[in-house]
Amino acid sequence: MPTRRHFIASVTAALGGSVFAADGKPKTIVLQSAWDTVNIGDIGHTPGTLHVIEKHLPEVKVVLWAMKLDERVTAMLKTRFPKVEILQGNLFKKGEGDLKLQEAVKNCDLFIRNSGMGQDISFMQFCHKAGKPYGLFGQSYFPSMIEGKGAEERIALLNAASFIYTRETKTLSILKSGGIKTSVLEFGPDGCFGIDVHDDVRGLATMKKLGLEERKFITLQLRTNTAKLPGVDDSRTPKLNPLHPTPEQIADDERRAAKYRELVTLWVKKTGHKVLIAPEVKKEMEHNKRLIHDPLPPEIQKHVVNLECFWNVDEAASIFARAHTIVCHEPHSPIIALANGTPIIHTYSEFHSPKCWMFQDIGLGEWLLEMDETPASKMAETLFAINADYPAAQAKVKKAMAYVHECFSKSMQHVKGILDKA
Repeated sequence: MPTRRHFIASVTAALGGSVFAADGKPKTIVLQSAWDTVNIGDIGHTPGTLHVIEKHLPEVKVVLWAMKLDERVTAMLKTRFPKVEILQGNLFKKGEGDLKLQEAVKNCDLFIRNSGMGQDISFMQFCHKAGKPYGLFGQSYFPSMIEGKGAEERIALLNAASFIYTRETKTLSILKSGGIKTSVLEFGPDGCFGIDVHDDVRGLATMKKLGLEERKFITLQLRTNTAKLPGVDDSRTPKLNPLHPTPEQIADDERRAAKYRELVTLWVKKTGHKVLIAPEVKKEMEHNKRLIHDPLPPEIQKHVVNLECFWNVDEAASIFARAHTIVCHEPHSPIIALANGTPIIHTYSEFHSPKCWMFQDIGLGEWLLEMDETPASKMAETLFAINADYPAAQAKVKKAMAYVHECFSKSMQHVKGILDKA
């Protein structure tokens, strides 16, 4: 006897499409994500985008192709998204996990590459050969994606995508200027904005241990010119995590850290409140302690605290939700904060990537400050303006996030249209 799901599938198919196949089984998305476990941004994209899909396409089956996992990240994902199948593997190797992944992609109705910065095209090559539609959700690119050796193939593969949502309009301009003409080429926020995971047990315990009171502490993190892992050079161009920083790069780190130390000092002297050096990236914990915490005078240093162990994104979200303001050289701690209603200041360096501009694109340009051009006094002025009318700052966050969710709704409607036709 046909089930209710079979009945709905047959009726909606007759009307022009459905998130169910003709046999009543749900349509399937393969989401490539979970880029790393040593960066809460690279962790946070995954639960954020899974939540967006769950909210707008609750009947769709999602298979997560996870690039990197550890025990704590896996447990978080399985607890929050128990229906999501998690696979790991390679699209071009022959191991058991590789073949299972390849079969999942060949059988899916849509492949989505999640928000990120990588310029890999292997997933597009595989999907194109398999005849599977693919799209990019909240992606950033350097101009080299559409320039130089191999650009012709990259451009052709981008043009064959079912959609490209760029997480800032700088990448959108780069792709348009390069002649990219997909059917949907639009701004679409980083999937991390959709994050809703929390670990209040760990978060509240950490706050208690460090003496942090709700809305009475700021957090900050500096990004340094140092290797991602001990003894490992980063091969990306331009080099962002040098194994052997130049004297100029070392001087840049010290100069930027001095600005943060001045900001910390001004905050402590004016408010008497604490500062948490809160890592977005694991490798920065020792460098931020060395460059920010340790050189502070004792009377200021006693108000500044560090985490002893690197945290997962759910614990970070629980703490960011209770912070006053997140100040960060990296962009994803601010994203996680905004998703939890907390004001931010992103002291960016654009050479890291154009992703910094996403905050301007969602209406928060006044909280976007270039690290090298902005004096500590201007950073402090921005921070104290937030402090002077905190309800207004929270309202600004709410307005920005309403726009983000409006964009997500629009992009998911397009995804639904693709699935309807599959």
